[in-house]
Amino acid sequence: MTILALEGITTGYKQTAIVKDVSLAVVRGEFLGIIGPNGAGKSTLFRAISGILPLWQGSVLLGDKDIRGISRRKLAKVVAAIPQFQALPFPYTVEEFVIMGRYPHKGRFGLMRARDVRIVEEALGLMDLTALKAKKINALSGGELQRVFLAQGLAQEPLLLLMDEPTAHLDIGHQVKILDALKRLCLNGGLTVVMILHDLNLASAYCDKLILMRKGGVYVQGTPPQVLKQESIEMVYGTSVDIRPDPVSGRPFVFVKPGYVRQR
Repeated sequence: MTILALEGITTGYKQTAIVKDVSLAVVRGEFLGIIGPNGAGKSTLFRAISGILPLWQGSVLLGDKDIRGISRRKLAKVVAAIPQFQALPFPYTVEEFVIMGRYPHKGRFGLMRARDVRIVEEALGLMDLTALKAKKINALSGGELQRVFLAQGLAQEPLLLLMDEPTAHLDIGHQVKILDALKRLCLNGGLTVVMILHDLNLASAYCDKLILMRKGGVYVQGTPPQVLKQESIEMVYGTSVDIRPDPVSGRPFVFVKPGYVRQR
């Protein structure tokens, strides 16, 4: 079942098109990674998918419905979007901030029910935040704050989770723990993840499908072995690499060839 479909979307800023004629489809339970160099249009595509940036051409469909015809409240019950940069709001506690993810689901009087409390507790646990739930969010490190935003997104109980560079500020231990948790939710809980990643090896390890972007368009899409080919990576990123099977997963692993080593 296709949960998200982009049909020839084009958009940008002022008179400049940044994303050009992009089409893709994501089935429910899939883990899709969007990769590409700086300036390829990844974050602009994220804003278009999440409805923040108006489309110039094409459509973004959630199931069989154009997102432009869905109210923000109804959309928030199905889609959680976590951008790369977020303004720090009022200094709520971690728990208070994560509870906000339940707002689209709350009843008429906005009261927390037992189910809401359980879902918030589960989201805090998944993001390794239970011990920090009473701490003010303006006292957190960048990595801790990123995990709080992720927990709030999970507390929305979405069918589709959109994320722009969610692992950027995380140490390697939390990167693996969080991606493992998201992967399990895809495999067992019916969650669908669309994630922008710069780390090609994390993308290879966790994603079912990859979209490699170049100059605002899709250069190639497919499974990690289909996308992470030496000629494609060297062409798009403009650097020399060596790609070999990962000894654990068997998926492609990208080794960068440092220039100073090549010049010896």
